Amino acid sequence: MKKQLKTIRRWIILFIVVLILSGATAIPAGTELSFVTRLFPAGSVVGGWLDKVYLGLVNTNKEYPFLAYGYDWLAFAHIVLAILFIGPLQNPVRNKWVIEFGMIACLLIIPFALIAGHFREIPFWWRLIDCSFGIIGLVPLGICLRKINAIESSNDQTYN
Repeated sequence: MKKQLKTIRRWIILFIVVLILSGATAIPAGTELSFVTRLFPAGSVVGGWLDKVYLGLVNTNKEYPFLAYGYDWLAFAHIVLAILFIGPLQNPVRNKWVIEFGMIACLLIIPFALIAGHFREIPFWWRLIDCSFGIIGLVPLGICLRKINAIESSNDQTYN
Protein backbone atom coordinates (compact mmCIF):
# COMPACT_ATOMS: atom_id res chain seq x y z
CA MET A 1 0.00 0.00 0.00
CA LYS A 2 2.86 2.40 0.70
CA LYS A 3 4.07 1.84 -2.85
CA GLN A 4 0.59 2.70 -4.18
CA LEU A 5 0.48 5.88 -2.09
CA LYS A 6 3.93 6.88 -3.31
CA THR A 7 2.86 6.34 -6.94
CA ILE A 8 -0.36 8.32 -6.40
CA ARG A 9 1.54 11.21 -4.84
CA ARG A 10 4.09 11.29 -7.67
CA TRP A 11 1.33 11.48 -10.29
CA ILE A 12 -0.47 14.20 -8.33
CA ILE A 13 2.73 16.23 -7.98
CA LEU A 14 3.29 15.93 -11.72
CA PHE A 15 -0.31 16.99 -12.37
CA ILE A 16 0.03 20.01 -10.03
CA VAL A 17 3.30 21.12 -11.63
CA VAL A 18 1.95 20.80 -15.18
CA LEU A 19 -1.25 22.62 -14.23
CA ILE A 20 0.72 25.53 -12.77
CA LEU A 21 3.11 25.65 -15.72
CA SER A 22 0.30 25.57 -18.26
CA GLY A 23 -1.42 28.41 -16.44
CA ALA A 24 1.78 30.43 -16.16
CA THR A 25 2.20 30.28 -19.93
CA ALA A 26 -0.99 32.34 -20.34
CA ILE A 27 0.61 35.49 -18.92
CA PRO A 28 3.43 36.01 -21.46
CA ALA A 29 1.30 34.90 -24.43
CA GLY A 30 2.62 37.65 -26.73
CA THR A 31 6.25 36.80 -26.06
CA GLU A 32 5.58 33.09 -26.48
CA LEU A 33 3.69 33.57 -29.73
CA SER A 34 6.44 35.82 -31.06
CA PHE A 35 8.91 33.00 -30.46
CA VAL A 36 6.71 30.14 -31.70
CA THR A 37 5.72 31.91 -34.93
CA ARG A 38 9.39 31.83 -35.96
CA LEU A 39 9.44 28.04 -35.68
CA PHE A 40 6.84 27.45 -38.41
CA PRO A 41 6.92 28.69 -42.02
CA ALA A 42 4.44 31.53 -42.56
CA GLY A 43 2.81 29.77 -45.52
CA SER A 44 2.16 26.54 -43.62
CA VAL A 45 -1.17 25.74 -42.00
CA VAL A 46 0.25 25.96 -38.48
CA GLY A 47 2.48 28.94 -39.25
CA GLY A 48 -0.36 30.85 -40.89
CA TRP A 49 -2.65 30.22 -37.93
CA LEU A 50 0.00 31.18 -35.38
CA ASP A 51 0.79 34.39 -37.30
CA LYS A 52 -2.90 35.28 -37.32
CA VAL A 53 -3.21 34.64 -33.58
CA TYR A 54 -0.04 36.62 -32.85
CA LEU A 55 -1.18 39.62 -34.91
CA GLY A 56 -4.58 39.51 -33.28
CA LEU A 57 -3.01 39.48 -29.84
CA VAL A 58 -0.56 42.28 -30.63
CA ASN A 59 -3.24 44.51 -32.17
CA THR A 60 -5.69 43.83 -29.38
CA ASN A 61 -3.08 44.50 -26.70
CA LYS A 62 -2.13 47.75 -28.42
CA GLU A 63 -5.70 49.08 -28.52
CA TYR A 64 -7.33 47.22 -25.63
CA PRO A 65 -4.66 46.00 -23.19
CA PHE A 66 -7.26 45.37 -20.49
CA LEU A 67 -8.53 42.35 -22.45
CA ALA A 68 -5.25 40.56 -21.64
CA TYR A 69 -6.45 40.60 -18.04
CA GLY A 70 -8.45 37.53 -19.04
CA TYR A 71 -5.15 35.70 -19.59
CA ASP A 72 -4.11 36.69 -16.07
CA TRP A 73 -7.31 35.21 -14.67
CA LEU A 74 -6.76 32.06 -16.71
CA ALA A 75 -3.35 31.68 -15.08
CA PHE A 76 -4.88 32.35 -11.66
CA ALA A 77 -7.53 29.67 -12.23
CA HIS A 78 -4.84 27.12 -13.09
CA ILE A 79 -2.98 27.94 -9.88
CA VAL A 80 -6.15 27.71 -7.77
CA LEU A 81 -7.04 24.37 -9.34
CA ALA A 82 -3.51 23.12 -8.67
CA ILE A 83 -3.92 24.05 -5.00
CA LEU A 84 -7.09 21.95 -4.93
CA PHE A 85 -4.97 18.86 -5.59
CA ILE A 86 -3.00 19.36 -2.37
CA GLY A 87 -5.89 17.59 -0.59
CA PRO A 88 -5.43 14.27 -2.39
CA LEU A 89 -1.68 14.72 -2.17
CA GLN A 90 -2.02 14.67 1.63
CA ASN A 91 -4.74 12.03 1.85
CA PRO A 92 -5.67 10.46 -1.49
CA VAL A 93 -8.48 8.24 -0.20
CA ARG A 94 -10.30 10.91 1.80
CA ASN A 95 -9.94 13.40 -1.06
CA LYS A 96 -10.72 11.03 -3.91
CA TRP A 97 -13.49 13.41 -4.98
CA VAL A 98 -10.83 15.92 -6.11
CA ILE A 99 -9.37 13.34 -8.49
CA GLU A 100 -12.89 12.60 -9.79
CA PHE A 101 -13.53 16.35 -10.15
CA GLY A 102 -10.30 16.68 -12.14
CA MET A 103 -11.30 13.83 -14.41
CA ILE A 104 -14.70 15.42 -15.04
CA ALA A 105 -12.97 18.72 -15.85
CA CYS A 106 -10.62 16.93 -18.26
CA LEU A 107 -13.58 15.31 -20.00
CA LEU A 108 -15.43 18.63 -20.24
CA ILE A 109 -12.50 20.16 -22.12
CA ILE A 110 -13.51 18.12 -25.16
CA PRO A 111 -17.04 19.43 -25.77
CA PHE A 112 -16.04 22.91 -24.61
CA ALA A 113 -13.14 23.14 -27.06
CA LEU A 114 -15.20 21.72 -29.91
CA ILE A 115 -18.24 23.94 -29.33
CA ALA A 116 -16.65 27.21 -28.18
CA GLY A 117 -13.85 26.77 -30.70
CA HIS A 118 -16.40 26.51 -33.50
CA PHE A 119 -18.06 29.78 -32.54
CA ARG A 120 -14.68 31.52 -32.11
CA GLU A 121 -13.57 30.28 -35.55
CA ILE A 122 -10.72 28.19 -34.17
CA PRO A 123 -9.55 25.68 -36.81
CA PHE A 124 -10.77 22.15 -36.12
CA TRP A 125 -7.23 20.74 -35.99
CA TRP A 126 -6.36 23.31 -33.26
CA ARG A 127 -9.47 22.36 -31.29
CA LEU A 128 -8.22 18.76 -31.37
CA ILE A 129 -4.93 19.94 -29.87
CA ASP A 130 -6.92 21.64 -27.10
CA CYS A 131 -8.92 18.44 -26.58
CA SER A 132 -5.69 16.51 -26.21
CA PHE A 133 -4.91 18.39 -22.98
CA GLY A 134 -8.02 16.90 -21.42
CA ILE A 135 -7.17 13.44 -22.67
CA ILE A 136 -3.58 13.73 -21.44
CA GLY A 137 -4.82 14.96 -18.04
CA LEU A 138 -6.99 11.88 -17.71
CA VAL A 139 -3.92 9.63 -17.72
CA PRO A 140 -2.35 10.58 -14.36
CA LEU A 141 -5.73 11.15 -12.75
CA GLY A 142 -7.01 7.79 -13.98
CA ILE A 143 -3.95 6.05 -12.61
CA CYS A 144 -4.47 7.79 -9.26
CA LEU A 145 -8.16 6.89 -9.14
CA ARG A 146 -7.45 3.26 -9.94
CA LYS A 147 -4.86 3.05 -7.16
CA ILE A 148 -7.11 4.88 -4.68
CA ASN A 149 -9.92 2.45 -5.45
CA ALA A 150 -7.52 -0.45 -4.87
CA ILE A 151 -6.58 0.99 -1.49
CA GLU A 152 -10.24 1.46 -0.59
CA SER A 153 -11.13 -2.07 -1.62
CA SER A 154 -8.36 -3.47 0.57
CA ASN A 155 -10.36 -2.13 3.54
CA ASP A 156 -7.12 -1.03 5.12
CA GLN A 157 -7.65 2.14 7.13
CA THR A 158 -3.96 2.84 7.62
CA TYR A 159 -3.52 4.79 4.40
CA ASN A 160 -2.16 7.99 6.04
